[in-house]
Amino acid sequence: MSQAAEKKGILIETGTNEFEIIEFSIGKVNYGINVAKVREVINCVPTTKLPNAHPYVDGIFTLRGRIMPLVNLPRCLGSVVDPEDADAGQNIIVSELNNYFVGFLVDKVSRIHRVSWEQMEPPPDITDSEMVVGIIKMNEKMVVLLDFEKIVSEINPEINRKLSAVPETSVDRREERNKKTLVVAEDSHMLRDLLISTLHASGYVNVLAFPNGKEAWEKLEEIGKSGQPIEKSVQLLITDIEMPQMDGHHLLKRIRENRDLQPLPVIIFSSLINEEMRRKGEALGANAQISKPEIAQLIDLVDKEAL
Repeated sequence: MSQAAEKKGILIETGTNEFEIIEFSIGKVNYGINVAKVREVINCVPTTKLPNAHPYVDGIFTLRGRIMPLVNLPRCLGSVVDPEDADAGQNIIVSELNNYFVGFLVDKVSRIHRVSWEQMEPPPDITDSEMVVGIIKMNEKMVVLLDFEKIVSEINPEINRKLSAVPETSVDRREERNKKTLVVAEDSHMLRDLLISTLHASGYVNVLAFPNGKEAWEKLEEIGKSGQPIEKSVQLLITDIEMPQMDGHHLLKRIRENRDLQPLPVIIFSSLINEEMRRKGEALGANAQISKPEIAQLIDLVDKEAL
């Protein structure tokens, strides 16, 4: 599991609504990260501290010629480190998010699980932390899935800037956009709000937003059964890939298999877009795929597909 190549044998068939997580621990809590976000897992390495770095960042390190920050995940999550814990700070999970390479310091990486998105439940309303996107219940334990995009956006504000950058446009184009209805499926509360506000600011004021693919599918299915052509009610779907209950690939698969919804243009907007994921999206019939946080490029694609 130390090299990205070692996980290629477990990549799942496209559109099955399943995914793999790498389980790791911080203190006595079990966490998970989607395998698709992980490039490799390494033992802890020395870092070089930088002045005025974000409090979550221990420093920078070099891996295979690439310099990247090391995020101290226990500190980020407010965990108290036990100095006598032999497992504390053993591993670094090297991740690629939004074309941004970053290492996450964790106590110990244990194993890989294959699970269904249906097993992932939203976090209970007992915490105001937006860093938790879901809970996976297993037989003997619960695994907490974190919003790694939010963590990265806190240490790299450039991501938020790109997500909220509204391209200039003409009055006529804005009026065209005002007449269109978009559906958005995005589980991250922070990214969903940023995406909606940016679409609104660009002129796409009619946006139906859902926190997962299942709720988006139920709404689209309801519209499809109305007897009216889908293009009369909804002109485009923008979907993330990684979502609880139903992921974006499975949502796209259902749409393309549904006679009423089949013509609906679909854009995948995800931090997981890489060569492997792009091939999967193309095989399922995505009209376009773009990596977060390039909102300006996204709006250009929306114009192309919806106007």
